[in-house]
Amino acid sequence: MNLLRALATVSGMTLLSRILGFVRDSVVAHIFGAGMANDAFVVAFRLPNLLRRLFAEGAFSQAFVPILAEYKNKQGPEETRRLVDHVATLLFLALLGVTLLGMLLTPQLIYLTAPGFAAHAEKFALTVELTRITFPYILFMSLVALAAGVLNTWSRFALPAFTPVLLNVSFIGMALLAAPYFDPPVMVLASAVLLGGVLQLAIQLPALARIGMLPRFSFSLKDPGVNRILKLMAPAILGVSVSQISLLINTVFASFLPSGSVSWLYYADRLMEFPSGLLGAALGTILLPSLAKCHADERHDEFSVLLDWGLRLTLLLTLPAALAMALLGVPLIATLFQHGAFAANDVLQTRSALLAYCVGLAGLILVKVLAPGFYARQNIRTPVKIAILTLTVTQLLNLLFIFGMHLNHAGLALSIGLASCLNAALLYRGLRAGDVYRPQPGWAMFCGKLLLAMLAMGVVLWFGAGAEDAWLHMPMQKKIPWLAALCVGGAATYFATLALLGFRLKDFRKRGTN
Repeated sequence: MNLLRALATVSGMTLLSRILGFVRDSVVAHIFGAGMANDAFVVAFRLPNLLRRLFAEGAFSQAFVPILAEYKNKQGPEETRRLVDHVATLLFLALLGVTLLGMLLTPQLIYLTAPGFAAHAEKFALTVELTRITFPYILFMSLVALAAGVLNTWSRFALPAFTPVLLNVSFIGMALLAAPYFDPPVMVLASAVLLGGVLQLAIQLPALARIGMLPRFSFSLKDPGVNRILKLMAPAILGVSVSQISLLINTVFASFLPSGSVSWLYYADRLMEFPSGLLGAALGTILLPSLAKCHADERHDEFSVLLDWGLRLTLLLTLPAALAMALLGVPLIATLFQHGAFAANDVLQTRSALLAYCVGLAGLILVKVLAPGFYARQNIRTPVKIAILTLTVTQLLNLLFIFGMHLNHAGLALSIGLASCLNAALLYRGLRAGDVYRPQPGWAMFCGKLLLAMLAMGVVLWFGAGAEDAWLHMPMQKKIPWLAALCVGGAATYFATLALLGFRLKDFRKRGTN
């Protein structure tokens, strides 16, 4: 398996999803703006999305994939199939209970996650209603995460990477076609979430059947593999919950800030998710099964080389992305979101959050590459300890930036960015201290060439973008080609400079393990 080709496949599917995600956000911004209704939906969607990351894509995948890879390589197909059956059944029953309980206790959850909404009865009631509709999303997405873990272990990366497209298609279709039939219209977004979850699960089932891994209902708590996964999930849930608690606390802070703050942070975060998902999530997805197999086969040198490849590729693509987004903040936001109810002030406020997020983009993506180095070795406790420390630092920074420096919503974004850099640094130190990762030769020269290429790109973007005020009043038919030219020109300058400095695509080809 060529890892660079697998990365290109996953990133390509993720790119499609992200593009449709921007279309989705553009449609939502046009119809609902950044006011009360959209704030209510952002909070309502955040709760089931948080639990999805907590139980499904986060803790579950971290514990499940390494054990599944071990079973596939050592236990044979029958034992592996039995493990999948038992895990799927237990996951379904557990998340069904969580979903029903969450729908019952929705008002209390909103009080905890967005207490500032309680002062506005209409806003609070709308958030509760929206949350109850979106909550079953966690059940469907947990099963989607299980299917994705199985398919990725079998090196079927394309379909799991494609499935998020269906959520965006659901959002776009429902918002454009069905909004007039809902009262209030924002309810259509909650229904789109539920429909998206159903579609994502449905498309994965035939692929599981083709590899003989379509789960059957079979309950057992005595399966040793299940018990090992549950033991790993306990610290994994704690670790993932720490990062999600950090986001929830930020929502609590944001709920007390001026109206629109939640939405400004959301739109900035959506822009950040573009490189994060395109590279960070894609790299983590393809690295974890290969790293787990290297560990199971005790190929420690290859384990280290795989991590080194992931780190270099991350810096190669992340650092210029962060610089480009910082320089093109206003052009990007004005082009993507400034229409309908989304005004010029919303552009500037979102840009402030985006600049703060850019500080920590490299750290955010490096975490997604470094953490699998621990998960593949079934060591989840160390990342958990680091996550707890990171949470503490994040909240101290929140207090400093909001109440000490009065940075408001930008302070919340900056605290996340800086804490991500700290998280990545501590993970790196942990891998180095345990002699799990040994840097390959040539890092100093590599970093020097990256800085020169970024400098060349920065000059092109700085002078090419022009005055920010012009983008706030520019017609859309002029914004789109100008922004496209800037993106193409910046990317061409960066990669052309790297080529002149001796970088070649073949240097980053890497074979993984099936």
